Amino acid sequence: MAETVEVLVPGGRATAGPPIGPALGPLGINVKAVIDEINKKTAEFNGMQVPVKVEVDDKKNFTVSVGVPPTAALVKKEVGIEKGSGEPATQFVGDLPLEAAVRIARMKFDDMLSYRLKMAVKEVVGTCVSVGVTVEGRAPKEMLAAIDAGEYDSVLEA
Repeated sequence: MAETVEVLVPGGRATAGPPIGPALGPLGINVKAVIDEINKKTAEFNGMQVPVKVEVDDKKNFTVSVGVPPTAALVKKEVGIEKGSGEPATQFVGDLPLEAAVRIARMKFDDMLSYRLKMAVKEVVGTCVSVGVTVEGRAPKEMLAAIDAGEYDSVLEA
C-alpha cells in the first residue's frame, strides 16, 4: 500500500519540522533523506512556496515530485517584490514585462484551464490584479482589454 504526502514548502529551505516531519514520521522512512531531496529539487524556487508530493511505496522507497509555485509567487519573483500590495486596486508595487507574463504562462500552462497561450497570459495578468502589479506600465484590467482588442496578438499567438 503506497502512501502519498502533499505539502507546500519554502523552496530550497524545507525542514523536518511541520508540515513534512509529522506527515512522514509514521511512514518509517529516512526523513532527512527526503528533506535533502526536496531541498535539492526546489533550490531554484528559493523564497517561494512550492507544492511537493512525496510518494512512499511498500518497501519504504520514496519519490519526490515538485510542482510549479503558485502564479502569484512567480509574478512577485519576476517583479522582485516580497509581498503584494495592501490595496491592489489603487496602489501598485511593481511592473511586470509582458515577456515575463508569457514566460510564467508557459511555465504554468499544464496547470491552467487555458487551451491557448493568449488565454494563459490573460490568467497571469489577472493574477497581477490581486497582487497589485502593473503589466508593461498599464493597469492589469487595461492590459486585459488591450489583449482582448488584439494589440499583442503578434506576441501571444504562438
